[in-house]
Amino acid sequence: MFRFFENLVDPYCDYPETNVPPRRLWPFLKDYAQPFKKVFVVTAILSLIVAAIEIGLIHYMGRVVDLLSGEPAQVWQDHGTELILLAVFILTLRPLIQLLDVLLLNNTILPNFGTLIRWRSHKHVLRQSVGWFENDFAGRIANRIMQTPPAAGEVVFQVFDAITFALAYIIGAAILLWYADPLLMLPLVIWFALYALLIRWTVRRVGPASQAASDARSTVTGRVVDSYSNIHSVKMFAHHDTELTYAREAIEKTRRTFQTEMRIYTIMDATLVSLNGLLIVSTVGWGIFLWMQGLASVGVIAAASALTLRLNGMSGWIMWALTTFFRQLGVVAEGMETIAQPIDLVDDPDATDLQLSKGSLELRELSHHYGRGSGGLDQINLTIQPGEKIGLIGRSGAGKSTLVKLLLRFYDPERGQILIDGQDIAHVTQDSLRRHIGMVQQESSLLHRSVRDNLLYGRPDASEAEMVEAARKARAHDFILDLQDPQGRTGYDAHVGERGVKLSGGQRQRVTLARVILKDAPILILDEATSALDSEVEAEIQETLYGMMLGKTVIAIAHRLSTIAQMDRILVLDQGRIVEEGTHDVLLRSEGLYAQFWARQSGGFLNVEAAE
Repeated sequence: MFRFFENLVDPYCDYPETNVPPRRLWPFLKDYAQPFKKVFVVTAILSLIVAAIEIGLIHYMGRVVDLLSGEPAQVWQDHGTELILLAVFILTLRPLIQLLDVLLLNNTILPNFGTLIRWRSHKHVLRQSVGWFENDFAGRIANRIMQTPPAAGEVVFQVFDAITFALAYIIGAAILLWYADPLLMLPLVIWFALYALLIRWTVRRVGPASQAASDARSTVTGRVVDSYSNIHSVKMFAHHDTELTYAREAIEKTRRTFQTEMRIYTIMDATLVSLNGLLIVSTVGWGIFLWMQGLASVGVIAAASALTLRLNGMSGWIMWALTTFFRQLGVVAEGMETIAQPIDLVDDPDATDLQLSKGSLELRELSHHYGRGSGGLDQINLTIQPGEKIGLIGRSGAGKSTLVKLLLRFYDPERGQILIDGQDIAHVTQDSLRRHIGMVQQESSLLHRSVRDNLLYGRPDASEAEMVEAARKARAHDFILDLQDPQGRTGYDAHVGERGVKLSGGQRQRVTLARVILKDAPILILDEATSALDSEVEAEIQETLYGMMLGKTVIAIAHRLSTIAQMDRILVLDQGRIVEEGTHDVLLRSEGLYAQFWARQSGGFLNVEAAE
């Protein structure tokens, strides 16, 4: 039974993806709720039926009170069958209807609706560009992905568990009291009007207060995760107290926003107690007056009293449900600031997979300044022949990293084109582009998974033998076999910690080298590929690197000029432009920037400050 209801909606079902999701709250929720439309309708109907049954039972209890005023034997003779049928209904049909209502709400909607939002939100965020992630805290993004789905689920829950039920209940109560005596409904109408005003006052304040509190909580998460992610720097610079102060500012803001939110609830509760007292006294008192005038029976008064007492108990629950509803809407709205942002770097509608046959690269009038008008690259023209090995050097900020990011299409250039084998990379799919490029970065970051998972990230379909051979070529196999994590996993199954922190810098570099060796892409980018290695290991791996380069188009960025001296051509970048190019010998004879860098090296490193 449970499995049937749990599988009524598939949260991972196909859906039309969009680069520009709805930015307004209700269209956003409506878009995500499409697979649940039929389930929502049935749940709403069942919620109305449950409320109607409860009102009907209260009404019938009043009738029972009136029936009991007669002779017991005569009452049983005249109404025994009726009472038995009522008992059967209460014991069978009523639990069945409520069970269906609860199954749809608890087992179909709640687990699957939150899962659907979390899955689609994560899928949408993963499609964002590298630049988008660089402009926010990873912790805050993750927090919004995690807190929005349960908040949306709570919104749906309150709609069907409380709001729909409450509306049906109040309407049914009004009809019941009208049926007894139209004047008996008057206190309920007055109470409901005041109750509606209190709801309006509350929700107008709860929504913004909740969104502010939610945003403050996300800021706390972002700052705390930032400290944890950079714990080595925190400890190394002895900034324990600084980080505490940094976090405390956000925590204190969270406390103040939460205090503001709780003040609203306190005022609401105090006002609600007074309104409920007014409802009880006026309804029951008026009912007693009607009874004394002979205008109402004892059963009617009993039913009216039971109804008001039930509303007294329900009103706090309804108010809390409504404030929870709007508070969670505030959380969803805050989460939408991340989840509903449009994708700023997308594939062309007619994009095709990159067809790489030779591996030539051409940059035409390439410029990118990150929207600042300066920095980055400025009008770069460059042609790299298939299989050519290019060395790239320059001071920090000269544009080397920008060039690499544009080649990988982490950003779209502000001006110009990049062509691979004559194909503009703006018109090929991003995935196909990056599948043809292998890159070893200066900061080798690994996933918090096993060594095997990290290596197979380069080529998931590689065999065990191919993976081990790649590790051997990167001089990583021996130390991998000696690894053991706190859970007792060893060798290639050992987990490396967040960003690979359980490995030394040289070990991480060798694992990333092995991953790129395994990928075997025709275009290779080396960004200080051996910077984390000691001289002995670097000497061993240099031969492997040269082997990797055979038959590939290579761009190697280095400050250690000896690592690129044997390249076919060396480019010198300065202030975003190519100011020198040629072989090592040619550039030395030209006595320009490259010659200065070479002369000022100490231990093979580029002294960029001295060259400025």
